[in-house]
Amino acid sequence: MIILGLTGSIGMGKSTAATMLRRLGVPVHDADACVHRLYARGGKAVAKVQALFPDAVRDGAVDRTALSAAVLGKPAALKRLEAAVHPLTRADAHDFLKRCARRHVPVAVMDIPLLYETKGERRVDAVIVVSAPAYLQRQRVLARPGMNPAKLANILARQVPDAVKRRRADFVVPTGAGRRLTLIHLRRIVAAMKGRKAKAWSPARKA
Repeated sequence: MIILGLTGSIGMGKSTAATMLRRLGVPVHDADACVHRLYARGGKAVAKVQALFPDAVRDGAVDRTALSAAVLGKPAALKRLEAAVHPLTRADAHDFLKRCARRHVPVAVMDIPLLYETKGERRVDAVIVVSAPAYLQRQRVLARPGMNPAKLANILARQVPDAVKRRRADFVVPTGAGRRLTLIHLRRIVAAMKGRKAKAWSPARKA
């Protein structure tokens, strides 16, 4: 089973690419969706977050806005949060891959926003980076509820720059020239990867 890593800076169209991959029949593990489940009422991360940031847990669930405020601009606090949550997301990802392997899926995708930042490229066979012009990225992100230029700047400061991601990627998929072109690129990548020898997957590995 080939494992593809899907990543890209904020506002670059990663969610759109993930949706397209699913439509192509490729299972996708969404790291952000996983975190939402972990933070929801009864989620495995709630108690861990509460121990670190008591004010960020309300009514038995993690308030992501309050949590963001607690770690924004505080590298030490962010590292504590990541140390608590990342093992849970990796365990969830590993379970996803085991399910895919049992179904003999030829290609599976790990949708990881901070793939390079967490050295996730070591755990996949190849990396897809989605990219769009900086002006379009900014336009997309600032249109989101609750977003502002200062918050965007803080997020970008924590991410590997788009130019570096593109240099390190195995495949770069443009998302700023229409969905048809994005889909064409993704379809070609999936077809090419089906003929490759898998190296990343092992049932005993940690995702």
